[in-house]
Amino acid sequence: MGKLPGIQHQQAIRALQRAGFEITRQSGHVVMSDGRRTIVIPRNNPINAFTMFGIIKDAGLTVDQFRELL
Repeated sequence: MGKLPGIQHQQAIRALQRAGFEITRQSGHVVMSDGRRTIVIPRNNPINAFTMFGIIKDAGLTVDQFRELL
């Protein structure tokens, strides 16, 4: 596992859309789903690396797979 630099929430949303997730709800957080998994992305800029790692794990991706989607 490599380190994750501070990622803007818009970048994370676009990368997860490339992975097959769609936005289902938006407010202070963005809720995305691929039909099996649901993930929540905070609208913080940048997203904390620890939080981003948890989102990536919940999405069923590895850090390297996520970086390829950025």
